[in-house]
Amino acid sequence: MSTVQRDMSLTGQPPKTINTKQKIASFIGLTGLLILLLAVFNVGFPNKTLWLSVSLLAMTVGTIWFSREEYLTKHEGIKNHGVYFKSLSSRGFWAWVLGIALTLFYVALYWFPQYLGLVKDGDNTGVISLFDPLSKLLSGNPASQWFLYGTLYTLAILVFGIKFIWKYRHNRYEVIRTFSVMFFQLSFAFIIPELLVRLNQPYYDFKNIWPLNYELFAGYKIDEFLSAGDVGLIMLIFGILSVFVITPILTYKYGKRWYCSWVCGCGGLAETAGDPFRHLSDKRMVAWKVERWVVHSVVVFVTVMTTAVVFSYLQANESQSISEWSNLENKVVFMSDAQGKPIHERVLAAQQAKASQVVFINKNESVAGPTLTSSEGITIPFYTVSEAENTAALNRLKNGLSASLLVDSASGEYITIEDGVETSFFDNLWISKEFFIWFVIGLLTLVFGGVMLFRREQLAKDAKYGAIGYFVVVISILVFTYVSSPGKLFFFPAYELRQTYGFIIGAMFSGVIGVGFYPIFGSRVWCRFGCPMAAILGFQQRLFSRFRITTNGGQCISCGNCSTYCEMGIDVKAYAQKGENIVRSSCVGCGICSAVCPRGVLKLENGSLKGRIDSNEVLLGNDVNLMNYVNSK
Repeated sequence: MSTVQRDMSLTGQPPKTINTKQKIASFIGLTGLLILLLAVFNVGFPNKTLWLSVSLLAMTVGTIWFSREEYLTKHEGIKNHGVYFKSLSSRGFWAWVLGIALTLFYVALYWFPQYLGLVKDGDNTGVISLFDPLSKLLSGNPASQWFLYGTLYTLAILVFGIKFIWKYRHNRYEVIRTFSVMFFQLSFAFIIPELLVRLNQPYYDFKNIWPLNYELFAGYKIDEFLSAGDVGLIMLIFGILSVFVITPILTYKYGKRWYCSWVCGCGGLAETAGDPFRHLSDKRMVAWKVERWVVHSVVVFVTVMTTAVVFSYLQANESQSISEWSNLENKVVFMSDAQGKPIHERVLAAQQAKASQVVFINKNESVAGPTLTSSEGITIPFYTVSEAENTAALNRLKNGLSASLLVDSASGEYITIEDGVETSFFDNLWISKEFFIWFVIGLLTLVFGGVMLFRREQLAKDAKYGAIGYFVVVISILVFTYVSSPGKLFFFPAYELRQTYGFIIGAMFSGVIGVGFYPIFGSRVWCRFGCPMAAILGFQQRLFSRFRITTNGGQCISCGNCSTYCEMGIDVKAYAQKGENIVRSSCVGCGICSAVCPRGVLKLENGSLKGRIDSNEVLLGNDVNLMNYVNSK
């Protein structure tokens, strides 16, 4: 019987079974995966370098060989390949098996890494130990659960990227942008950050931009940058420029696609490994309405949360952000604010950062300095000294000289810090909390006012009301934060809210749901409903970008391929039938709608802002009374 599939429709005949070469390729790939599964269950591998190489190589060869047989043996051009007949791509049994397996992996990765073999005070075991040789080669350190994840994540983008390129090899745009996400993931997200650690520099992914990188302006991260000298300062400056300069310029010129489809790792995985599930995105109107409210609520939360974290850092309480990454090895740590994070936790964090001792400077003579209510886990000395009684000595220490400090104690004890001993003073920044909070309020007011004055005609009524509501909420929260207890956001410590955000959005949404549920919800559920970066870029794209997808309604045959394969849930066909430009905040400019169009109706373009949204449409009799329209003109 012929194995040629001539029917290209979604509802055509069921796909033929895979050929012999694909079966062999599947066996090879699954063998590589089996090695990792055996390592999870602590099966010992005497030569970890060899077995890790065999595992990664087998998965790579198996996937690439299978893809080659799937696409290079057939003519170029998009084929639906019976996606609604396959269990894996139509929410069938194997889709649920894969979704559950991925979800369990993410649960273990984020909250139970010990089951993957992570050992904090000793040698790793399990599957993480299998990645130790590669981690030590790149960074000089044993592997962590994040290195394990980063390696597999990068491998998935590279291997499935090759599959994607072969599948869409008829479209030059798809080939180039896929090479782009493969390059940025391999170099900027994987190799360069690990090499920076090897060179004793801060771990930094240059393509990870705030608010997606929500810890960029966290106190401990700022300390890490500042303590790294010129290199760290360059990283911090680049992070700020990427938010306020680089991102707006590139989005104006090219739309959000420059990031979401050409650079971002989340988008890279969705486009490559998630490609078989792109048609599963929810196209209903209710999904679009939920998407708008949820994703913009996430933006509001991450904005006020980040502002509160930086605000608490600047209001003489930066020491609460000390962490194991603060680069305090053999340093004497000075802090001076008793409010915010408990002193015990800050001393313990300084100890984990390898500080030699901690000294609290009491600036208020009328109040006794803090004491450690619990010494559990603390092995380094902790002292309290009076600022008034040690002014000269503290000035000497700030100038790198030796000094003796009088300790607040009945015995009149002195501690001496010799020349050459490094010190680190916290809670003493030159940017005031007042300047920062009013700067943020002023900036948000300027943006809101500019949109309402110059772009309000491009906003629907509900969007205007929503913008006003969000603006009032954000400003109210920021003002409340300014007048409330130090470091608190609506009665909750700002650093705890950052941890909560990391748990709910950074872990649960982007990982467990965003990737684990690819086979159920589609590949871009995180980008649609949870990514604050995508929301901000979408706002800029909708109102201030030259990017649009132009349509030729006269050529549209209403096949529906474009809407089916839009992973962002946009009804592209409705625009194409009318010849209307597609200007949507959620569009990531992946270009698949254009790639799967059999008539060349859709084209990604950068043009003038004039007439970009209010474009000329192909008039359909059902949409308008033609005589009234002619008379009105």
